[in-house]
Amino acid sequence: MRSSKTASDAKLINLFLDMLAAEQGAGDNTLDAYRRDLTDFSEFLGQAGQNFTRAGTDVLRDYLADLDTRGFKSSSVARRLSAMRHLFRFLLSERIRTDDPAAILSGPKRGRGLPKVLSISDVDRMLTRAKELTEAENASPQQRLRAMRLYCLLEVLYATGLRVSELVALPLSAARRDARMIMVRGKGNKERLVPLNEASRQAMADYLAAMEALRPEKKKNAVVSKWLFPSFGESGHLTRQHFARDLKELAAASGLAPRLVSPHVLRHAFASHLLHNGADLRIVQTLLGHTDISTTQIYTHVVEERLKSLVRDLHPLAEKP
Repeated sequence: MRSSKTASDAKLINLFLDMLAAEQGAGDNTLDAYRRDLTDFSEFLGQAGQNFTRAGTDVLRDYLADLDTRGFKSSSVARRLSAMRHLFRFLLSERIRTDDPAAILSGPKRGRGLPKVLSISDVDRMLTRAKELTEAENASPQQRLRAMRLYCLLEVLYATGLRVSELVALPLSAARRDARMIMVRGKGNKERLVPLNEASRQAMADYLAAMEALRPEKKKNAVVSKWLFPSFGESGHLTRQHFARDLKELAAASGLAPRLVSPHVLRHAFASHLLHNGADLRIVQTLLGHTDISTTQIYTHVVEERLKSLVRDLHPLAEKP
């Protein structure tokens, strides 16, 4: 049974999350991550006879040291520290505390790792294999529809660079026959326009036609799901986890290591391939829905390599092999 200290912390966590949702438009995934991190922190404080309203800087340092002892990566420790800082700022602003014990804490030093990126040929192999699966002669109509859904998801993801949560939650209206752009609702409930290419529009049209053809005649006039990628098993849209599993299976079928492929890796590929071919960083920032350009700058290693190769190959004084 939880102590009253922990129970009190749970109420403060709920208040804090309500603020994040109402004032900052935090999504479900963000709120879940904050809840997990702060619950773990609260349990540590409870074991030390402390809680959010009384904990001092020393016990916060003890918690960070405990995370290190438990084998947490520096990036995970930094995320926990960020959650703590946000929480104590909130408690200070709400006058629940008169001080901020996390203000003087320093996080672990960490280099920002480069994102995993698939080559253009890797993505092409996956698209080719996904297309082949939609044309398999021995597939049942239901298997073919699932294959067409996966191919459509892949085409749209690589064409737009959407976050996986944005992709699986696309409305049916995104597949209008004349749509050249789609309106995406991203983090913080912010909307942005993202262009579609011809391949992704055709994939959506073919997928919707196949889905309509499989609907029983008696249900032709029934209410259609509002989602572009509805779940086959129950109401609602396809889950992020389901798509990630399908993508890894497709990677294996394409001769790629499944551990290197995920929806987020394909989002990285979209951004990196655009920059490699000369796209402006600000344009890529807009397409990805990044609020801060510093988030997009992680991809500049692609631009740097391209500039190096240009100087090496084109400069008149460059050493020639």
